Amino acid sequence: MSQLAGRKLYYTINAVAGLAIFLYASVNTSPDYVRVMKLGYSTYEGPSEGYVVTITEPTRQGGIVSIYYFGTLLGCLMGGVLGDRLGRIKTMLLGSLWVLFGAALQCSAQNIAWMCCARIVNGIGTGYLNAIVPVWSAEVASHTSRGAFIASEFTLNIFGVVVAYWLEFALGFIGDGTSQVRWRFPIAFQIVPVLAFMACLPMMPESPRWLIKMGRNAEAREILGRLRSDEGSAEAPRAVREYEDIVATVALEKEHASRNSYFSMFFGRNDNGLHVARRVQLSVWLQIVQEWVGIAAITVYAPTIFAEAGYSARKSQWLSGLNDITYMLSTLLAVVTIDRLGRRIGLWWGAVGQGISLILAGAFARLLKDHPEKASQYGGAAALFVFMYTAIFGATWLTIPWVYPTETFPLEVRAKGNAFGVFGWSIGNGWLTLMNPIMFNRIGENTLHVFGAVNFLSIPLVWAFYPETANRTLEEMDYLFMSKSPFVWDEEENFRRMKAEAENARIEGKTIDGRPIPPATEIVDLAEEKD
Repeated sequence: MSQLAGRKLYYTINAVAGLAIFLYASVNTSPDYVRVMKLGYSTYEGPSEGYVVTITEPTRQGGIVSIYYFGTLLGCLMGGVLGDRLGRIKTMLLGSLWVLFGAALQCSAQNIAWMCCARIVNGIGTGYLNAIVPVWSAEVASHTSRGAFIASEFTLNIFGVVVAYWLEFALGFIGDGTSQVRWRFPIAFQIVPVLAFMACLPMMPESPRWLIKMGRNAEAREILGRLRSDEGSAEAPRAVREYEDIVATVALEKEHASRNSYFSMFFGRNDNGLHVARRVQLSVWLQIVQEWVGIAAITVYAPTIFAEAGYSARKSQWLSGLNDITYMLSTLLAVVTIDRLGRRIGLWWGAVGQGISLILAGAFARLLKDHPEKASQYGGAAALFVFMYTAIFGATWLTIPWVYPTETFPLEVRAKGNAFGVFGWSIGNGWLTLMNPIMFNRIGENTLHVFGAVNFLSIPLVWAFYPETANRTLEEMDYLFMSKSPFVWDEEENFRRMKAEAENARIEGKTIDGRPIPPATEIVDLAEEKD
């Protein structure tokens, strides 16, 4: 694929990156799986419904699901270190090997201990890929379409969920529906896209930003030419401008390598006023809040709402599958809007829509319990708001918290920085996977009201602390975060001032060792003058 350039190369990279997240970690409820893992029992309810599962060990089931996120937590930290040392391509290959091994162990599991170990291994591989693939995507994408580039990969990610769900559903019609193939095959099927991903990776270009960081400037310049020009010319104006900015920024960052460790990043040691620790906190908490806005609760509670609405077990499964398809299609709206509207507006309107949907879904679920004679009306309304919530989440909060950490960190620590985001996602998922069964058991549909309230609380959080990153180059992000104040209005003022200074320096022809002064250099100079 070395002859590809411009849009053809751009779209090819996008498709290959999508294969990397064509993975899924769903809650399995097939009869044989429930029997093998000792989660409950199944009863035969006639040819139209087949075997219907009853879970008697929800904590055990939640433990199997949540331990996967312990694996992703470990994997993202490992991947962040290796991604900055070995490069994006090699680290993604290593992560894929972990996923292959974990998937093979999962689909052959014979007991719960085996399955838990397999899910940790699989989670480690997923952690690698979740930490590095978005960073690779952000570093090869242009600043005006970076969000859409990454968001489109999530369409394939949710497509993987859809494929897994409907595979299991279809396999339920084979024999009496209790075959072990019903759950083993869908797990094994994820090996196929991972193998395709691994086959394509050696032909993919390495991140030009990482190459420049490692001193391989000629390779980086050639790749930038292919990415920013349909002719593949390294002398294309866009490629030259971007190359010069990256080279100068890397030269500056090498002077401050002592902030490379996770410890230094978390506590902001030796970051030369770039406030890396602030960026860490923003990334971790945005991912944690992503889980607290209710997606895990809807995933768990939707089948209960469908069942209480009077739908049969088979129809409830159909509705759950259709909800997944709605989820996948809604990600296409994110592709269209994430760069046009920006990250902040997406998070705001998503929070409002999700909060309203959750509160109304909970209210109609309560009415459904109090007035079972009106199950079709109240149940249908509750189901509608479940679908509405899923669609809004897929269009906003699914993608933006994943894009944000790939944009905000200096190149020197970008892979580790995104690993902090995956770290927050792992904590949020693992935490709520264990808590959701307890919350629904104690307070029922009021759980949805709790998560609805969190959505509205997230609005002032985003307004005050999360500056806009859309349509700004990765090299310009230091303009925002060099501000001594963590509030958005001060960061935006800092951005305008620093950008004007940098443009003036470029016009005046100021250089460092023959290279144009980059954004970060201007920032450091101004900071030194103030001190």
